Amino acid sequence: MGPRSRDRRAGAVQSTNDSSALSKSSLAARGYVRDAFTALLVPGTARRAPLVHRGYYVRARAVRHCARAFLGRKCGAPRAQILSLGAGSDALYFRLKARGLLARAAVWEVDFPEVARRKADRIGETPELRELTGPFQRGAPASALCFESRDYRILGLDLRQLRELGEALGAAGLDPAAPTLLLAEAVLTYLEPDRAAALIAWAARRFPDALFVVYEQMKPQDAFGQFMLQHFRQLNSPLHGLDRFPDVEAQRRRFLQAGWAACSAVDMNEFYRRFLPAEERRRMETLEPFDEFEEWHLKCAHYFILAASTGDIQSQTLLFPPSEAFPRVDPASPSGDLPARVVSSDSHSTNLKAYGHASVLWSPGVILSTGGFGEQEGRHCRLSKFHLFSRYCGFEWKGSQKDSWTGTQWDGRLYHTMTRISDTQVLVLGGRLSPVSPALSTLQIQLCKSKDNSTEDLKLTVTKAGLEDDFSLSRWRHSATEVSYQNQKYLFVYGGRSVTEPVLSDWHFLHTGTLAWVRIPVEGEAPEARHSHSACIWQGGALIAGGLRASEEPLNSVLFLKPIPCGFHWETINIQPPITPRYSHTAHILNGKLLLVGGVWIHSSSVPGVTVINLTTGLSSEYQINTTCVPWPLMLHNHTSILLPEEQQLLLLGGGGNCFSFGTYFNPHMVTLDLSSLSAVQ
Repeated sequence: MGPRSRDRRAGAVQSTNDSSALSKSSLAARGYVRDAFTALLVPGTARRAPLVHRGYYVRARAVRHCARAFLGRKCGAPRAQILSLGAGSDALYFRLKARGLLARAAVWEVDFPEVARRKADRIGETPELRELTGPFQRGAPASALCFESRDYRILGLDLRQLRELGEALGAAGLDPAAPTLLLAEAVLTYLEPDRAAALIAWAARRFPDALFVVYEQMKPQDAFGQFMLQHFRQLNSPLHGLDRFPDVEAQRRRFLQAGWAACSAVDMNEFYRRFLPAEERRRMETLEPFDEFEEWHLKCAHYFILAASTGDIQSQTLLFPPSEAFPRVDPASPSGDLPARVVSSDSHSTNLKAYGHASVLWSPGVILSTGGFGEQEGRHCRLSKFHLFSRYCGFEWKGSQKDSWTGTQWDGRLYHTMTRISDTQVLVLGGRLSPVSPALSTLQIQLCKSKDNSTEDLKLTVTKAGLEDDFSLSRWRHSATEVSYQNQKYLFVYGGRSVTEPVLSDWHFLHTGTLAWVRIPVEGEAPEARHSHSACIWQGGALIAGGLRASEEPLNSVLFLKPIPCGFHWETINIQPPITPRYSHTAHILNGKLLLVGGVWIHSSSVPGVTVINLTTGLSSEYQINTTCVPWPLMLHNHTSILLPEEQQLLLLGGGGNCFSFGTYFNPHMVTLDLSSLSAVQ
């Protein structure tokens, strides 16, 4: 790599610091953390999305956990040291100093010379910051030392130049023999792998009594990881080494092999669940309206916090010891794979790029999709057009958009349900416009078929159903399943969430003929409240699988609302081996087997494919999705799916979401899964 290319890369990496600093400032402004100093260090303001706030919150709490553990265990040394590598505009020193935690400790920071000088200038011109540093002096223009006070030094250095780094730190008073905390927040992945390896080994040799804390990305191979890598490549700051060290176990080995005596690491889902008190989690979760759980869990699954130690520090308890408090339920080895292929379409413009939508098989050859958030007319928005797909030439499908219909205006809702209640009618229940704005009407969509069954000539009419005592209002991420009672058909509406309730545990029955809510007795122990679960009809009742509970943790239960002469009865289906807790999946019954398709799980190192549960034996097996013939990445959450049992196929429509600060991803094509191999499975 030439000098100019290195300079461009360095500039791109520095720009990630500016964006990160504004996110941290926004984080503090919304009350996630107490930090009055980041806003003083970073000019300008930015209001970040709640998803970004959550991501930076868990990062801040993880680093705070490590820093406080170190400062509380410094072995009675007269003076401890914190060395922050790639510190950027972080305000760690000022937060610790304001809380009186640096009485017997000092902080050294290292970053690119331009970043270091800019930070030193900012401190020098800000009275509130100067008050905490006390008397200070600035280094000469040619010196690596940009700022020096009694307990705080800022150096402008390139972390790839280890000889110069060691000499400058020594000249700035850093004592290699003193207990030292090294911090590297999203730093090592910006270094070429050999440079990062040299830095890790250098630190192990130089500091015989140290704790090295690392926070950065991992898991590059799955769909979210691929989109994450693409984002940083587009910023001209590609992530390095993730293929060599793709998970926490590989990272642990990396540090142990580099000379560190002990090492422990967890992903951020595990850190959040195990190391933050439940009260603090509840406080954070109620700060802002939030409804992007999939991306929150996926982001946390792709970042880790690691603590490696040497010397006296190593002899103390590991910061992240193994525990049964966050049990991992890794699925069994796959029993096979299900081939996926792109469903051909006559026009790229008709591909459904959306998530949070609803789809229904209106007739054997027509699929209707409504709502969701997606791409429309070149912009991202709540979708106002309907998508119709019709089958032609055997297994091929073509799509069209409907931007006009008669009757009620479509409101652009997300996370609603859509159920076919007759040959010509579909019922739309619930949904939301935003996490604080529920969709406030139940809609009926009337279909008038054309003679040749072409979607081009289909006529749609949308009307308000006008239900009395409409229990479906103000709920989303729920389910609506057709069940039978006394030879009558009903919709069983269950669970979900609302503006006032993070999860709902109630259920209601809607008579499909009269569209009237009725009371039907239900016996047995009521299931735990949930949303984002799956539901499908089986033997006249409803099978409910997975979902997210009130604590924002996935469930692995499979429940059966079983018909009995006097109503229904809740039963729990025993599954062996137990399925991995999951949510945001879809489900279907095929030949006496329950198929759970995609979704999100946070207790596993892998990603969901298709779980197949034999409803007679209770035995479960896992199948991977073979994506060789489809564009990658393929995100199977917030999607919809349509089962075509005669063809032994499953159509996957849409899917994706807001991927932290990396942007929004939509699956670009309708995809079909070949289920024929399941017909022989017992």
